[in-house]
Amino acid sequence: MDFIKRKVEKELQAHLKKKEITLLIGPRQVGKSTLLYRLKEELEKSGEKTVFFNLDREEDRRTFESQLTVLANIELYSGGQKCFVFIDEIQRKENAGLFLKGLYDRDLPYKYIVSGSGSLELKEKVVESLAGRKRIFEITPISFWEFIDYRTNYQFSDRLETYADLHPEEIQHRLEEYLIFGGYPEAIKATTTREKALTIEEVYRSYIDRDINAIINIDKPNAFETLMRLLAIQIGLPLNYSYLAKKTGLSSPTVQKYIWYLEKTYIIKLVWPFFTNPVKEISKAPVLYFNDLGMRSYLRRTFNFDPLAPDLGFVFQNFIFLQLFEKATEAFTELKYWRTKDKAEVDFVLDQFPVPIPFEVKYSNSINHKINTSLRNYIKQYKPRCAYLISRSLQQTIMIQQTEVRWIPYWKTRSQIQ
Repeated sequence: MDFIKRKVEKELQAHLKKKEITLLIGPRQVGKSTLLYRLKEELEKSGEKTVFFNLDREEDRRTFESQLTVLANIELYSGGQKCFVFIDEIQRKENAGLFLKGLYDRDLPYKYIVSGSGSLELKEKVVESLAGRKRIFEITPISFWEFIDYRTNYQFSDRLETYADLHPEEIQHRLEEYLIFGGYPEAIKATTTREKALTIEEVYRSYIDRDINAIINIDKPNAFETLMRLLAIQIGLPLNYSYLAKKTGLSSPTVQKYIWYLEKTYIIKLVWPFFTNPVKEISKAPVLYFNDLGMRSYLRRTFNFDPLAPDLGFVFQNFIFLQLFEKATEAFTELKYWRTKDKAEVDFVLDQFPVPIPFEVKYSNSINHKINTSLRNYIKQYKPRCAYLISRSLQQTIMIQQTEVRWIPYWKTRSQIQ
């Protein structure tokens, strides 16, 4: 199997020792089923008993018509001994949360590892029903560093940053590929632009047919797709619901509802403003980014890298958002942005205690290291211990008042941001 190694796999393996349910959720076709099979294979190699159900299969769906039938099948294959029970595509089961709760609460020697795609039913109701009985692992598209590790055949897994330092042209080529095609595993594995594009189109169509149409009644499907395509050119900008409503012919409340569903089903992520003075600072309008850049390219109907594209800076900003959001999640904090009503702005703010840290993102590699007025204003007002400017390759550090301002290349984001 041409498997792309995932950072989360070690955490999943460690959680197999816990009694609580291991619950993998996330968007479609990001590798959840593959992770389940990987875990199953490793357990079997170590002599553990496993049972695997896939609710995409009709016979397994019939098995899940009652808890007793499920338990009878598990006992058949395990002999009633300790067993690891894998359940894939759990969103196919109606009232899945209560069903799993009933299995878990019997306190049998079975460890449940469950996955499901990002339907709202799964994310909201299943999670609520399993309060205190599960740990959630959100499986995202392949990250940039997982992509680089795969592309280099895992020769430099423990020194990818050094690889980037020594091979700037190669890392730039890979960056351009990732900015266009993103991180869906099958798109990464495809060998031609057409194959990659068709793979991402299939992800999108599956999402519309099996997620969106299953949870909301789209009266105007063409207007919904128009909204999606408009959002693809709105990345990095505060959302204007009235503008989007006018362009799509939808009402403003409907636009807000659709955007809410898009976020809940892992297509987009809204970043909210950081503020302490709502009179002078933007406090309400969110900024939008895509969780996968390949999806954004599909909606823009372009799969060619253009170094002169007017929106390339925003695409790169979306790319940096994905890295910073992962770091914010690991630090149990939030990623925000900062704008004042007189147009000063900072791309991202890591809202950590005691002083939030600002980030500016620049795709250009201009040798002009001038700090813009907006960042200077933020530093003057909030006095952070450090501030970052992230670009393709610039590296430099200066002091502004008591703030250390660091230019860092994007491939040092993980190691140099403190």
